[in-house]
Amino acid sequence: MPARKRDTPPPRTGGGEIETLRGFLDYLRDSIAAKVEGAPESRARTALVASGTNLLGLLTHVTWVERWIFLGETVARWPATFHADPGATVADVVERYRATVRQANEVLDRGTDLAAPVPGRESRSARWALTHMIEETARHAGHADILRELIDGSTGR
Repeated sequence: MPARKRDTPPPRTGGGEIETLRGFLDYLRDSIAAKVEGAPESRARTALVASGTNLLGLLTHVTWVERWIFLGETVARWPATFHADPGATVADVVERYRATVRQANEVLDRGTDLAAPVPGRESRSARWALTHMIEETARHAGHADILRELIDGSTGR
C-alpha cells in the first residue's frame, strides 16, 4: 500500500483580492501537477473511466486552458486538448505545464487592476480569468485525485 501524503492546507494569502486569487490558483496548480508527477509511465495514459480521461490528458488540457486565458493562444478543438502528445513522458507533460504557469504568471505580474483585461490581451477582466482558471484547475485536480488513486493508491496533496 502506498504511503499517504499529508494534505496541504489551503494557502495563507495576503488580504487583497489579487493575492487571494493568485494564491489559490498557485495552490491548485501545484496540486494538479503533483498528482501527475511521478505517476507510472505505463498507467499515466490509461483511461480508467468511460470518458477516456487520463492523467496526462487532464494536465495537457489544463495547460491549454492556461495558454488560452493568459497567453492568448487559439484553441481550434477543445476536445483535442485532452490528449497528450504520443511521445511525451510524464516528466515532459509536467514540465510543459510548469513552463506555461511561469509564462502566465509573468503576464499576471504586469497587471494590478482586476477589472481590466489580462495584460496584453483583449479579454474579459483579469478577475474573470483568474476565477475561471481557479475553477478549471480545481475541477480537474479533483479528477486527477481520483485517477491517481485508481492507478497506484496515491492520495493527498
